[in-house]
Amino acid sequence: MATIQDVASRSGVSVTTVSNLLNGRTNRMSQATLEKVRSTIAELNYRPSHAARQLKTGRIPVLGLLVPSIVNPMFAFFAREIEIVARKKYGYRIFLGNTYRQKTEETIFLEDLLSHGVRGAIVVSSLADQSHFRDAIERGLNIVNYDCRSTGDDAAKIGADNVSMDNHWAGRIAAQSLIDAGCRRLAFATASGRTTSRRDKIAGFLAAARDAGLAKEARVIEGKAQSAYGDTELTELGKNLAREIATTPGGRPDGVVAVNDMLAIGMIAGFREHDVRVPDDISLAGIDDMAFSSLVSPAITTVRPPVGEMAELAVHRLMARMEDPKLPAKDFLFTPTLVRRQSVAGVGG
Repeated sequence: MATIQDVASRSGVSVTTVSNLLNGRTNRMSQATLEKVRSTIAELNYRPSHAARQLKTGRIPVLGLLVPSIVNPMFAFFAREIEIVARKKYGYRIFLGNTYRQKTEETIFLEDLLSHGVRGAIVVSSLADQSHFRDAIERGLNIVNYDCRSTGDDAAKIGADNVSMDNHWAGRIAAQSLIDAGCRRLAFATASGRTTSRRDKIAGFLAAARDAGLAKEARVIEGKAQSAYGDTELTELGKNLAREIATTPGGRPDGVVAVNDMLAIGMIAGFREHDVRVPDDISLAGIDDMAFSSLVSPAITTVRPPVGEMAELAVHRLMARMEDPKLPAKDFLFTPTLVRRQSVAGVGG
């Protein structure tokens, strides 16, 4: 069985250089050296001992990833992007946990990571109370928070970076797409329970309506899901909200922003059941641009976050924090873009 010394000798580099590559410390290595060592590792079929590495460093080449629910396709897509970057660029694997936006579940998973020697986690959380993050950080866990810019504690107080889409801008440009299409009675449809990202999207939606002189006609329509935040039930909730809109007499909106594309897909189905045509009767815009959004009929006008870029930065910052836990925490805000499709009036086929 090949050893790390064999890899170093065959590659013509030091054992330290091989160790740096295995542990993701490649920022000062030339591309030629990287390729040479990686080629030798493959040639010798070298497999590092994770147990030995943990005994030496106190950590294993694994990162934690906490998401509300993998049933939501956007969280599944984000998890895939995180896994690709962590594995290909740094040689790390991912422990994935569903937290259902519950502080108890988040706390338990953070505890599990620490007990297994994991020293870095990317967390998709919308809870205003993030004291459990601070506790985990004080015990040696490094954290990057995803899509949670507006919380009760800012990045500096918690000691965790925040990587987020500009949700305020997302809500604004989704609403503006409806306004530009001639809609004058606007609604924002969402599950009840104001997560920080949802709150920012609603604020952006209302700001666009106000700037267009439509504030009096703009409203927020909420539906109650069985679970706390409805990640697993959003399509069904969308159908219910569409039924409510379609059967409520008088003042029906002519333009709706759905909090995400899952809800928008459910709303299209619900409107169809009640003979309300999208976009002829009601224009509809979503937020997320998940894979199915261009495949439903009509295809959904939506707001696209740069998920790949956000995932890459999240992993990069986490690895940097693991090397230097005293690295100053920062907020990183990414600008989303509008994708125009047929669910909004005036967009051709």
